[in-house]
Amino acid sequence: MSFVQPTRRAFLQGGAAAVSATSLLGSTALAGVDTNAFTGRVFHASHFGPFEGVVRDGKLVGVNAVTQLDARPTEMLMYGVKDRTYDESRIDYPMVRKSYLENWESGDVKPELRGKEPYVRVDWDTALGLTAKALLDTATDHGNQAIFSSSYGGWANAGSFRPNVMQGRLMNLIGGCSITQGDWSAGASQISLPRVIGDMEVYSAQTAWPVILENTELFVFVGCDPVKNCRIEYTVADHQMYGPWELIRDNGCKFISINPQRTPSDQVLNADWVSIVPNTDVALFSAMAYQVLDKGLEDRAYLDKYTVGSDKWIAYIQGETDGTPKTPEWAAPITGIDAAKIRELAEMMATMKTEIAGAWSLQRAQHGEMTHWAIVNFSALCGHIGKPGQGVGFSWHYGSGGMPQSFKSTPTGLSQGRNWVKHICPASRITEMLENPGAEFTYNGTTHEFPDVKMIFNAGNNFMSHQQDTNRLIRALERVDHIVSVDVWWTAATRWADIVLPACSTLERDDISVGGTYSNDKIYAMKQVIEPLGESMSDYHIFEALADKMGIWQQFTDGYELMDHIRMAYERSAASEHTPFEEFWEQGFARQEVPPEARHWVRHGDFYTDPEANPLHTATGKIEMFCEEIAGFNLDDCPGMPVWMEKHEYLGNAKEGQVHVVSPHPWYRLHSQMDQSETLRDLYKIDGREPVRINRQDAEARGIADGDPVELFNDRGTIIVGAVLSDDIRPGVVSVYEGVWPSLDSKGRCNSGLVNFLTSTQRSSGLSQATSANTVVCNMRKCEDPEGPNKAYAKPDIMEDYQLAEIDQDKLGLDRLYDITDALYADLTPGEQIFYERCTVCHGPREVSHFTMNQWKGITPSMFPRAGLDENEAALVMEFLMKNASDAVPM
Repeated sequence: MSFVQPTRRAFLQGGAAAVSATSLLGSTALAGVDTNAFTGRVFHASHFGPFEGVVRDGKLVGVNAVTQLDARPTEMLMYGVKDRTYDESRIDYPMVRKSYLENWESGDVKPELRGKEPYVRVDWDTALGLTAKALLDTATDHGNQAIFSSSYGGWANAGSFRPNVMQGRLMNLIGGCSITQGDWSAGASQISLPRVIGDMEVYSAQTAWPVILENTELFVFVGCDPVKNCRIEYTVADHQMYGPWELIRDNGCKFISINPQRTPSDQVLNADWVSIVPNTDVALFSAMAYQVLDKGLEDRAYLDKYTVGSDKWIAYIQGETDGTPKTPEWAAPITGIDAAKIRELAEMMATMKTEIAGAWSLQRAQHGEMTHWAIVNFSALCGHIGKPGQGVGFSWHYGSGGMPQSFKSTPTGLSQGRNWVKHICPASRITEMLENPGAEFTYNGTTHEFPDVKMIFNAGNNFMSHQQDTNRLIRALERVDHIVSVDVWWTAATRWADIVLPACSTLERDDISVGGTYSNDKIYAMKQVIEPLGESMSDYHIFEALADKMGIWQQFTDGYELMDHIRMAYERSAASEHTPFEEFWEQGFARQEVPPEARHWVRHGDFYTDPEANPLHTATGKIEMFCEEIAGFNLDDCPGMPVWMEKHEYLGNAKEGQVHVVSPHPWYRLHSQMDQSETLRDLYKIDGREPVRINRQDAEARGIADGDPVELFNDRGTIIVGAVLSDDIRPGVVSVYEGVWPSLDSKGRCNSGLVNFLTSTQRSSGLSQATSANTVVCNMRKCEDPEGPNKAYAKPDIMEDYQLAEIDQDKLGLDRLYDITDALYADLTPGEQIFYERCTVCHGPREVSHFTMNQWKGITPSMFPRAGLDENEAALVMEFLMKNASDAVPM
């Protein structure tokens, strides 16, 4: 494919033409039924639920819940959406860091001043020109692999035209860039479990709740908290599983929760709480397996028919391989659970119809691949996997896991296209990449080299709040020449950027999404509610403008407006077969029927019913209790079966007085989203800081009272948090929600309590290179010298009246793109074209060679229906995947 110079499109400076939101159509909120009600309501949808924005004189004045679609709206929807729309932390105009603006020609941009010096307000033409120049300079001088995209996953908003997709489309049109691979959510298990049980599992649908209701006697949560975590979704939350959970509870199902702390789910579902030392679940499940074997409760016929490698694992459990039988007495001092309780749990789970729900948090640890695997092996030992209401599930806490599925295609937006750069960085290894350009690392069974990154481009991703060991990351960023961030708010990722491009919120643009991450039973119109604030633009229009700057407007837009793309996205969904676009857009949503048989669907059920006809996508087609492929990688931190491996830091080797820090998902936020909502902060913050849950004994021993400022500190950093004393957390463990926005005080302490100033960059293993954020210990004391106020939510210093000399456009050299791209493009095969246009998914790789053939076979059953592929198209894509997977045999 060759580029031709299109006709340059005229852009409005400081804004872009968009479809008007003035046609306020049929109301779906109950408030709209009031005959005297104000009629200015516009339907919209978000990660936090569907709603109607109430608009008066062009301003959002309220949020109305749409109870027919979401009967249990959260405070994030009812308060947070409005709060953050007008919060002080909004980025109103394009900004450039002062030294970068003054020295863009010489290159002496003083990266050490990031996060310290003021920004200068500039016009869009200047900001776009400098951004395009930085991209082209980097590609020309160092190659496209020197451009790194820190944007992944698409959690910025619920729309199909998310910033990471728009960025990916532009980057791939200019030759590509280095990208993240895997994610923070479930980076370890998404690599290990496909080899163990033939599917990622962590992003897979769960057994339909009516099956659980009818069959399950015992439901075991291991770190799992669906009541809290299902308050948000990757697409549009509608909280459909809350009622079914209560029905399951009231039908007599017993709940047990294995967790260092008691959770909201435990309270709602009356679960028996079993307190465990963090990161020791493998030891617990090993000891329970020993008890099952000792009592003869294992299902040998099941092991023979459905698994491979059980003999090797059982030999380990019984101590034949290392001389240490994994008895309950062995596990008790490791886990902090009495041996008698371990025996009781084992026999209960083995003899009852048991469903085990493992949280993603379990594998965010050193040797994290072992934990879910140990749960799989234990359940297989009992003969449970695939039976109605029994087995394992690792996504009950996400996306309303358990809802019956429509199996219908959903809207697909613009393709990101093919990335010509093959360099990757595992999502949680950004710091190591910056510090060690060219260094080798293993990932998913193959060896890679870190790229030598000169530019970071970040769109809609707050990687500065997510990455571990934040102080180390800040130092590593000084090695980078250019950092560009596209965002709506002054998050951490924007405060350490050189160029900041202001995106508008989704309320200020049109988009489209789907309801129910797994059910996929509704399509939602995300209609523009208000006009963009300040000079902000939608992500689509920002990247369209950048494409225009570089002469590839036609290629980026395909000659269409955004609303044209939204219409086409809708028409690729199954809903379009019965509801015309105009009707859908007016109503705000269209339903997708869930077939009756979906209510009887059982995870791994087809495999259990007929394993010959429905083999798993593992090397053997069976559950691999010992995996020869993983063993063959010869990794000292990830052996071929789940074994107990001591962590580099945990309570088992902590120094006197140290505590283990766990960092679960927040109640009032989606990671870092909503942290700037003042109304929500007033509900839970302590003097503007993140709360820390502390066991009363630990607090009293240190003279800490409820509400006191507390310092948590280790060699990596210090945070100041507010004490919440509780009897519902294990002694020696403290809990700080992840995702808070950082703010450094005069002593370098995070004054708002971002836990990642404490967490370690230790990898999970050489298999996945995933995060070990929950493997961390620190010291704790009452803070005697807190500084205030917390400035995390205030704008940085901005120079509004800075006298800027006009930039000579000829010096930007924006016509260099063709020299970079002309040699790259060749004709794509039909299957390749379909894959890059329609099949890329949130948590799957964007480069086909990053997955094995079996891993692709495991993800395509859910990917193909979502993409709406017919049998022919699916066959073409599968042919492409099989020819280009990491273990494909070269032709």
